[in-house]
Amino acid sequence: MDCRARCHRSRPVLQAVRILLVTGISWVNSEAQAWADEVVPASKGLDAWGLLEAGGTIGWIIMAISVWMVALLIQHLISLRTSVLMPPGLAEQVHNLIAEARYPEAQQACRSRPSFLSSVLDAGLVETPLGYAAVEKALEDASHQQAARLFRGLEYYTVIGTIAPMLGLLGTVWGMILAFMEFELKTNPQVSELAPGIYKALVTTLQGLCVAIPALAIYALLRNRVDELVAQTSLLAEHVFSGFKRSRSPSRRTTAVMGVGKQRPAVDAGDSRVEAPGEPE
Repeated sequence: MDCRARCHRSRPVLQAVRILLVTGISWVNSEAQAWADEVVPASKGLDAWGLLEAGGTIGWIIMAISVWMVALLIQHLISLRTSVLMPPGLAEQVHNLIAEARYPEAQQACRSRPSFLSSVLDAGLVETPLGYAAVEKALEDASHQQAARLFRGLEYYTVIGTIAPMLGLLGTVWGMILAFMEFELKTNPQVSELAPGIYKALVTTLQGLCVAIPALAIYALLRNRVDELVAQTSLLAEHVFSGFKRSRSPSRRTTAVMGVGKQRPAVDAGDSRVEAPGEPE
């Protein structure tokens, strides 16, 4: 009987707690829906064109740099190919002409097909009268010179990878300055008045990173590609002069000289005794 009485007395309290819970849940849902209604329209405006407009003048400069980066990438994808740096058939043609000692014609063949390989071979052909040591040195110097020219073209990616995030940071700092100037113009500005300026300021940092990260990745990939092509071209140039190297090797010249030195003077048939030099009579 006491338990029933206690339960009957506690029933209004439970109903009040239930009403409070339902009211609290309803209020939380309404606030969450209101917040979502405010955030979703703002997020819908952050499309590609909205980001470009939010970036301002500095954002357009960063986008222009990205277009320049894409143009450089297309140029290097076209120029850094095996068929461009090492034209097909050129190595075999020059090798055959060197084997026949037709050096002027070999130089003409190289100059008629300008490329990385032809420049290296032409430098070696110029030094053929001085022997293979001079040819090898000329090949090495020309290869380093042509490789440096290719690497200089890749340095633009590092410049882009350095400048783009710095421009983004510049735009962010400028945007933050404009946003916080509201405190000077207004006594107590609302957060909603500061938020647009702050998020627009951060857009330029995003744009700068979106340009700098691909630029540095492209630089690393193309640098490895250039290293590989330079090594292949240098080995091919040495192979072209392999016949010239064998024909001018010191061992052959030594053999020829020794063969000439072994020729002995003719001896009269009437001499019954050939005296060795310095032998006493």
